[in-house]
Amino acid sequence: MTRGDQAIEKGSAKLRDLSEQAAARGGIGEKVAKPLAEDAAFLRKLKPSMIAARARGEAPTGQEPGSVEVPVAPPGPQVKRSKPKSGGPNPFVVVGAALVIGVVLAKVLDWRGHAHPRD
Repeated sequence: MTRGDQAIEKGSAKLRDLSEQAAARGGIGEKVAKPLAEDAAFLRKLKPSMIAARARGEAPTGQEPGSVEVPVAPPGPQVKRSKPKSGGPNPFVVVGAALVIGVVLAKVLDWRGHAHPRD
């Protein structure tokens, strides 16, 4: 197997793993799993040694399209999702405090401006 064949096989294996993960996730990932599996199978057909064999007439050229098995998601949840940790103050409290501090600061600056008029 040449370096080109190895690179194609490695990329195809990554696509296959990605399609299996997408199928396991469910939702939109399930819809994307079939095209990814088909892409992985197509990528395997693009190995340089197979292209050369087809050009020489040694490999089969006519295959039925869509003959790729689709990964099926196993039943039940696969990943236990933890709840995000709640930390920090409520954002509404922070915005309210910033508003109050801004108003107080504006009043103080305006009041001090009257103490030393420029006229």
